Amino acid sequence: MICRIQDDEVNAIAAQLTYYQILSFFPFLIFLITLLSYTTITSQDVLKEITELLPDNTDQTIINLIAETVSSRSETLLSLGVIATIWTASRGVMAIIRGINKAYDEAENRHYVVVRGISILYTLYLALVLLLLFIMLVFGEVIGRQVFSFFDLPQYFGIVWGWLKYLIPLFVIFFVFLFLYHSAPNRKLKYRQVLPGAIFTTIGLIVVSLVFSIYINNFGNFSKTYGSIGGVIGLLIWMYLINITIILGGEINAALTNLREGRRREHCKPFGYYLILPFKHKKEK
Repeated sequence: MICRIQDDEVNAIAAQLTYYQILSFFPFLIFLITLLSYTTITSQDVLKEITELLPDNTDQTIINLIAETVSSRSETLLSLGVIATIWTASRGVMAIIRGINKAYDEAENRHYVVVRGISILYTLYLALVLLLLFIMLVFGEVIGRQVFSFFDLPQYFGIVWGWLKYLIPLFVIFFVFLFLYHSAPNRKLKYRQVLPGAIFTTIGLIVVSLVFSIYINNFGNFSKTYGSIGGVIGLLIWMYLINITIILGGEINAALTNLREGRRREHCKPFGYYLILPFKHKKEK
């Protein structure tokens, strides 16, 4: 994996993916807020759910954007937000496809229209999943109470919902990446072959977000270093770490597939080689 991270330029692909994500993040946020502002959902509900999903020090940037969007909503803004989100986010998905193909040592010989179509379809699928997940976070408790009242089980609602509000997003994220790792590479794969990467990415996203939040709360203060754009810098670093985790999930699937097929990259050394390499160079000197 050390060799693969270097050989497949995981850091560079994650940086490229972060660039497209930051371009699509704010248009999608504008689209989401503008769309929900036509419903009975208040801006406070939107603000609460979105900021809970983001690391600290980025809240103020998101709050300012939401305030501007809610105060100046328009159908033109809504349509432009949809177009910009789909186009830029699909470019990010294409970067993921290239990265996973590189992990499997597969050349992309599919037509550009096919690859672009796959990326757009996955972008629409992901946008729909995020929208439904967001609605679930906002209205899930109300829906759950109605269901429990119908079955006359209101006393158990608090315990069950306390688990479901975390398990439902977890399973949704898992199936999103399971579908991505299965459909993105230019080769036929079974779902069980991409299961390890999907599990790693799902758990990895949670671990990375928690560790990054702990770091910001206790050690790092981007506002002191970068001033007013500290929130944006924190958001970029968080996205970059998330994207490295996503690419690593594809690398894990590719490495396990190559091991099962008896293939390996000749220039990649065993893990022990990298442990003794510093001592080897010191001895040679």
